This record gives sequence, structure tokens and C-alpha cells, in this order.
Amino acid sequence: MKNKIIITNTYKLKAYFIVGFFCLYSINIFSQDQKISDSLKLVLKTKKYSKSEKLKTLREIAANETNTDEIIIYSNELIKNAKEVDSIKFVYAGHLQLGNAYRLKSDLTKALENYFIASKIAVDNNLFSEQGTIKITIADVYSILGDSKNAENYYKSSIQLLGERLKSKEVKYLDSINLASAQLNLGDEYYNQNKLDAALYHFNKSGKLFKATKYEIGVAYNLGNVGLVYAEKGENIVAEEKLNEAIKVLVANEDYYPICVYLNAIADIYYEKKQTKKALLYANRSIYLAKEYGLKEQIGDGYLKLSFIYEKEKNYKKSFELYKKHIVYRDSVKSVSGAQKIANEKSKYEITLANEKARFEVEKKQTEVDLLNEQKKTQNIIVIAVVIALILLGFLAFLLFRRNKFVVKTGKIIQKEKERSDILLKNILPDETAEELKEKGSVAAKRFNSVSVLFTDFKGFTQFSEGLSPEELVENIDFYFSNFDKIIEKYDLEKIKTVGDAYMCAGGLPFPTEDHSYKITLAALEIVDFVKKTMNTASLEKPKLDIRVGINTGSVVAGVVGTKKFAYDIWGDTVNVASRMESSGAVNRVNISESTYNLLKDKTEFKFEARGAIEAKGKGKIKMYFVDKVS
Repeated sequence: MKNKIIITNTYKLKAYFIVGFFCLYSINIFSQDQKISDSLKLVLKTKKYSKSEKLKTLREIAANETNTDEIIIYSNELIKNAKEVDSIKFVYAGHLQLGNAYRLKSDLTKALENYFIASKIAVDNNLFSEQGTIKITIADVYSILGDSKNAENYYKSSIQLLGERLKSKEVKYLDSINLASAQLNLGDEYYNQNKLDAALYHFNKSGKLFKATKYEIGVAYNLGNVGLVYAEKGENIVAEEKLNEAIKVLVANEDYYPICVYLNAIADIYYEKKQTKKALLYANRSIYLAKEYGLKEQIGDGYLKLSFIYEKEKNYKKSFELYKKHIVYRDSVKSVSGAQKIANEKSKYEITLANEKARFEVEKKQTEVDLLNEQKKTQNIIVIAVVIALILLGFLAFLLFRRNKFVVKTGKIIQKEKERSDILLKNILPDETAEELKEKGSVAAKRFNSVSVLFTDFKGFTQFSEGLSPEELVENIDFYFSNFDKIIEKYDLEKIKTVGDAYMCAGGLPFPTEDHSYKITLAALEIVDFVKKTMNTASLEKPKLDIRVGINTGSVVAGVVGTKKFAYDIWGDTVNVASRMESSGAVNRVNISESTYNLLKDKTEFKFEARGAIEAKGKGKIKMYFVDKVS
């Protein structure tokens, strides 16, 4: 057997997905699925719900959301709405999800507050299955606090209660999962006490139950925890295999909290194999995921892991820097003492539980006596039960039908939003570039050897705009640019951008063409004609502006800049010279460079006016030509 791996921090991982609740023909397990949460949020904004439907939707969002701050928002909204209609189970669900969120944020004080509220609701309303699950969550927190005795007692109490529920054949699927979770977490508690054989015993029990119910998240947690035990035993090959199997399932289900723990465990395994680079890679992956999902405790653990590795590699400076980061995140986690204060209040609470249990036993005995006295009514009770069962089955069928319609409608909304996004993207970028961005997530810059670039600018626009309101300014500039858009679309040119009253387009990209200089010159002349006609149309209530147009031809580099609000742009000296052609031109004339002239000089439909070499700002003297169409 290989040497035992040195574990640099205690992995405390609980199967927090078990905390669910049962309502009429609906089981809701706390296994997060961000895609479901996002689609339900979208539908919640666009659909008017009845009060009961809204409660179910809020519960589903809180249960599937992976962002802890969002869980808190939707859980509070669930509690508020549930209290308005006096729905006990939904109030319970809200406090349960709040506790889960604060626990993920390592705010154990608030987590316990909400778990104890949920527990009291379950006891006061004889919600036996819920009592079993909430015991597990409270035990989890005791385990995190290091109170192993109370943690074991609560786990065992939950196992006993849920085991009795299964014997009565009530709600068997939900209770099977919750019982498996209690076994898993008790095994985890023994693992933390280094009682490895006891831990494997309970993991084997939980694994069989999860497989029997086909609950893949539970199977993943079980595999991961078994992997941690084998890592502690020094059986690295088996440990790595189990941990990687667990991570694969958890990634598919977007359940990131345990992945951080398992990644750190794999980092230990690779360091033990003397593969330091791989160990650092897995530890850094753990920190990246923890930061992305706001898991403070896991961020701190990740930095501690890196600090340990660098210390062993004798890079003490780096190790110390990382250890300081660990301390910062460790101290940002809510003080354990606050949580312990709540734990100290448990004695009063446990007395209340004991009284409730005694009262329940008395009532149970009285019920047995009453049933003996009512034997003659058994037949009627059976008939009533059958009728009720048929009604409930019909109601279940109706709910399933409604659920199916809801899923179909949600799918259509998502598809519609995707189509809108595609249309918007193609309005911003060329089709080819938009497709590349969607497929690869980025766009490679490309060089085009021959492209014609056009710039326009209105004379005196700044002074003109000072006398307009913002609405009038946008309306007037939109009038001109919308018509310019139609013109360049007519000649298959590519609009690049507008800056203030300047308009820029290009020909010969994103698909190279031979006649780009010819087409862009025709477009430029048509733009000038449009501006002139606007000036001469007295009845048109639009500003009468003069325009300068410049064109240059040469090589450019084109690509997409930014990661948000993508913009397709071009760069190079060709662009700068084109801008100088515009600024060095005359109003209502098209001014072209020598390179563009050389491509057009043989076109009989154009006539040219040589301007000689004219000084262009920042470029020295450049040969320029005015171009017009032959009448």
C-alpha cells in the first residue's frame, strides 16, 4: 500500500441536496439546476400566476438556483407569499432554502436560525418526513462546528425516524433519498473523526439506496466521499478514479460546492505522486469555481492548499502570500461563536420537542382505542378512501397535464429569446463573424490586402446640434444615417460604425471582392446626391447640412473587440488616410486618394479632378482627386 496522503485541511462535505419536502404528489429535492432556475425566472416575469402556482414556482427557483444571493432573494419572497395565504409547507420550504443559502455562504448563525424555525414548523404540524430531513441539516451544522457528539445524535435520530417512515410505506421515494443522505452524512462525520471503516460502512449503505432510487447527484456525492476515504487510506488509484467519476456527474448538474472539495483532494493525490504542476492546477481550479459561486469557505481552503504545496516546494514567499489570503477568507466567514450561541439555546428547544413527542404518543394510543370502537364503520371508510384516491389520481393527472404545458411553453419562450439574440448579434456583426463568435466564443483577427474605406462628416454639425434637444438631435442624425444605411446595403458594403456625426463603412470585407473601390465610389456619390436633395427640398423639415466624403484603398486588419457589447472594427494606415481624405476634402464633394484613383481611372463613368499633393494632418503631402459621375 502506498504512503498515506497528507491532507492539509479537513474536508467537511455534507449531502445538502437531501433537504427537501413533500407536498401533494410532488417531491422537491434540493439538487440545483441553474438552467431550470433561469427558465422559471423568465416565465415568472412574463406570466400571471394564481397564488398557489406562484408559490410552487418560487420554491422551484429557490431549489434549483446556484447563486446563493439569488436563493436568499427568492426564498424570502416565497416566505412572504406563503404567509399571506397561510401555507405552512411553503413557509417551511422558504426557511429551509434560506438555511441552505446561508450555509453555502458559511454564515452558520443565520443558517441555524432558519433551520430551527423550519424544524419547529415541522414538529408543530406533524410533518414527520420533514422532521427527518431537518434533523440532517441541523446535524450538518453541528458537524461544521466540530460538535461531533450532537452531529452523530441528530444523524442517528433522523435515520431512525426515516426508517420507521419507510416501514409504513409512506412517501417511499423521498424518504429513501433522505435516509440515504443521512447515512452518507453520518459516514462523512466518521470520516472527519478518521474512523475510516465506519465511514465506508455507512457510505456503502447510502450508495445502495441512491442507486436504487436512481438519484445521480446522490450517487456522485457517495462516489466523492468514498474517494476521500481511499485517499486517506493511501489507496490513490482507487481514490482518484472515484473522485473523477463524482466530478463528472456534478459538473453535468452544475453542482459546484462539492467539486471544490474533490478538486483539492485530487490535488493532494497528485502532490503525493510528485506531480506538482498537476496538483497546483487542480487546487487553482477549486479556487476559480469557489470564487465564481461565492463559496468563501472553499476559497479559503483552496488558498490553504496552494500555500501547503508551495511550502513543501520551499517557495516560502509564495506560500506566505497564499496563506495570508487564506486567513482573509477564513476570517470573513461568520464567527462560529455566533452559531454556537444558537446551539446553546437548543436545550430549551429539545424540551419542547420532548413534550411534543409525549403528547403525540398519548394521542396515538387514544386513536388506537377509537379505531377499535369504530370497527363497524370500516367498510364505509374503505369506500370513502377509494373515492378519495380516485379523485386524487384525477387531480394528479390534471397537474401532470398542466406541468407538461408549462414545460412546452417555457421551451418556446427560450427558443424565441435565442432567435432574438441571433438577430441582434447579426445586426451588430457580419454574418460570418457572428457565426464564428457563437461557435468559438471569440473571433480571430483577419488581414485583408485590398479594402476601400469611406468616411463622411457633416460640416458645422457641432454648432448646429447645440440648439437642439437630445431627442431632436438623435432624430435628425438618424434621418441621415438610416438613408446612408440603405445606400451602402444597395452596394453590398459593410457598415463599420458611427461616431457622433461621422459615418464609416468599407468594401471588400468580410468577403474579398474585386470591385469594392467601384461600388464604394458609387455609394459615396449617391450619399452626396441625397444630402444635396435634402438641402434643396424646402418642404422637408430636416436640417440642411453640407457633407464631406473621403475614400482610400489599401490593406486593413479586421476583427471583434471587447467581451461585452461586441464591436466589429478595422485598423491600419488605410483607415487613417481615408479619414484624412474626408477632412481634407470639400463640402458636397467626394475626395479620393491616389490608390483609389489608380483602381478607378479606367472607369468611363467617372470623371476626375486632380488636386495635386495636399498637406494632410499627420500624413504630410498626399495626392488627392475629386471624383464625379459623367453626366
